[in-house]
Amino acid sequence: MYVDFNQMPDFARVWVYQADRTLTDQEAREIKNRLTAFCEGWNTHGNMMPTSFKLIDNQIILLAVDESRLGASGCSIDSSVRILRELESKLGINLTDQGKVSYKNEHKIQVSPALGIKSKVLSGEITVDTEVINPLIKEKSDLNQLWIPAKTSWLNKFFPN
Repeated sequence: MYVDFNQMPDFARVWVYQADRTLTDQEAREIKNRLTAFCEGWNTHGNMMPTSFKLIDNQIILLAVDESRLGASGCSIDSSVRILRELESKLGINLTDQGKVSYKNEHKIQVSPALGIKSKVLSGEITVDTEVINPLIKEKSDLNQLWIPAKTSWLNKFFPN
């Protein structure tokens, strides 16, 4: 059952998906329509769960589930990934590959493969103060730390002490 994202409890489980590029307004509408329909029917073992999503800056998708009455099963989580993969295929974007890093460069979201991120640090494109997506987000209450300085993330190991 779809619930407005703002109405989801702070303890709701959250998954963060990063598109590898900014979506057009038409693509954003497509995603919102598909995810609203998906959330309306998202269930675990036939039981409806309060679920929601939020699209940030036409690039970051937050999926949320209130697991207070019953937890999301493996099958229900797989169904959410399946809908995201369908969107990837239809729109020609990458959402589900977790091997990427999103960061803000002059207030624009940039996405880079994690394997090449050290070169972005060494070149100065990513500094200690560059905001990066926090991969440790697990609950809605964590979203106040969705963007954190690179120096407080795993990228800190690439900066000189």
